[in-house]
Amino acid sequence: MTYAPRADPYLPIEDHGIIGDLHTVALVGVDGTIDWCCLPRFDAPSVFASLLDAGRGGSFSVSVREVERTKQMYMPDSNVLLTRFLAQSAVAELYDFMVPDHPSCPAGGFRQIVRQVRVLRGRPTVDVCCAPAFDYARVPHEADVVPGVGVVFRSPAGSLVLRSSTPLRVEDGAARATVTLEQGESLELTAQWEGAVRPLEDGEVTHLLDKTLRYWDDWLRHSHYTGRYREAVERSALALKLLVHQPTGALVAAATTSLPESPGGGRNWDYRYTWIRDAAFTLYALMRLGFTEEAAGFIDWLHQRCVEAPPGAGLQVLYGVDGRAELPESVLDHLCGYRGARPVRIGNAAAQQLQLDIHGELMDSVYLYNKYGEPISYDLWEALARQLEWLEKHWEEPDDGIWETRGGRQRFTYSALMTWVAFERAIRMARHRGMPAPIESWRDTAASAYRFVQDRCYAPDLGAYTQYPDCATLDASLLIMPLVKFAGPKDPRFLSTVDRVEQQLVSDSLVHRYRTDGSDGLTGSEGTFNLCSFWYVEALSRAGRVGQARYIFEKMLTHANHLGLYAEEIGPAGEALGNFPQAFTHLALISAATNLDSAVSSHRGPAARLWHEG
Repeated sequence: MTYAPRADPYLPIEDHGIIGDLHTVALVGVDGTIDWCCLPRFDAPSVFASLLDAGRGGSFSVSVREVERTKQMYMPDSNVLLTRFLAQSAVAELYDFMVPDHPSCPAGGFRQIVRQVRVLRGRPTVDVCCAPAFDYARVPHEADVVPGVGVVFRSPAGSLVLRSSTPLRVEDGAARATVTLEQGESLELTAQWEGAVRPLEDGEVTHLLDKTLRYWDDWLRHSHYTGRYREAVERSALALKLLVHQPTGALVAAATTSLPESPGGGRNWDYRYTWIRDAAFTLYALMRLGFTEEAAGFIDWLHQRCVEAPPGAGLQVLYGVDGRAELPESVLDHLCGYRGARPVRIGNAAAQQLQLDIHGELMDSVYLYNKYGEPISYDLWEALARQLEWLEKHWEEPDDGIWETRGGRQRFTYSALMTWVAFERAIRMARHRGMPAPIESWRDTAASAYRFVQDRCYAPDLGAYTQYPDCATLDASLLIMPLVKFAGPKDPRFLSTVDRVEQQLVSDSLVHRYRTDGSDGLTGSEGTFNLCSFWYVEALSRAGRVGQARYIFEKMLTHANHLGLYAEEIGPAGEALGNFPQAFTHLALISAATNLDSAVSSHRGPAARLWHEG
């Protein structure tokens, strides 16, 4: 894909790639500018945040003069990002990566961004500007040139050591360099958090690049997927892996905060934390492909959260990657937000919400790990049983629901549906492993939840399951019914619900979560929700509408960015909205692709025939 040089200080959200080291990530624009990076981990304060304030947020740019266009790609089977600068008289390439800190590829405990410019043709002039803004641009810093090394930035929030193969100068607190390179020459830079002040060694960056490429290639070889959508599935897996916090096993929902779900803002949230729901779904997607190490890490993290839960209390909706429960939500008024979309939030008040459905996603993922990964421990089983004991007492209460609405609690259909999942999966595990369990009580609760959904949440006059009893609001989360085996994929009630969703929530094959009319307690509109669009594909393929499912899935692939990455939502003009990249979207893509593959392969008849809407 081809891009013009940046004229607007804010690139479109989709005009970014992502690199990471299994502790944190950085977003790199198509013009070679790092617009976002939190150090030393995902939910730490930002060091580069021009994505949320181009003037004061901080950035790290590498640009080539007189460039006419740039192109961007990942090196094959890796998360090493390559940006190509193309001009009439010169071609240069920028390699961006972070060294994964994993036992098989130790990074020495350093968080560092590595950047290497190589000249393929001509004599391009390269400009470098590293302008950090520590602690969300809230604290000042000092910058000192260290001859033969580069520049050291020091602040009360920490230090950043920028090492360079070319001399740097300091201007207004930023490190700068301008250098003209000959064909075959290179420029090398590393920005290291709390790093050692030492020169770059000859061949050091090339060694780190080779090491990083080997790690990603070795990791991806564990994938079992060989279907027709391999490129999209493997890119999604690589993106999900970048959202894993290796030291704890936690998985973050997205890499960013406060990217707006609608122009102008309002629905701006911090997603750099671990939602029980999102992480459980991610675990399921990775296990589908054969990545069991990540599942084991998350199970260990989950066990700790269950152990730490106060007696008689349920799990929180989300936690910090280190397991901390306190995530107070606040607004950074000094940052103007992406394209002026305020507020810029850090922390998330949803941590204190009641979302009963998380126990269903949790038990489903543990059930699958116990079946396809490793048998869970007795201690974990006892911890989970205590959570189910709590759920038995509270599942009939109104809650805030999967979409974290702020318009008042309801008895959401999805929450009751996932209550059934929680107890149904627990009963299966107890019987399979002979674990001690109050199976009769669990069966009664599961039956009550099932009947609540069928008797109270299905509206015969509408011909659909609704968001909660006695309302006419449709909710795309209920497309998950056959995926969790609550309803058969061709059950008349479910098929009728799909028809109503198509009529009211689907636009150009894209699916809205629900209609935003202000009743959710939030202002502004939002785009279509990518997770729901992929759930829609999977529901159609399971229902036997394979041609339609295939058409919509392949149409959804065109909404990925040039690197195969997705944000949370898609706007009316096809633009990315919300935090980026988003785990929910990529895990749903993996699930939809694997199920669609199976459906197409077993379909009798003209499966390849194009299905047209209308």
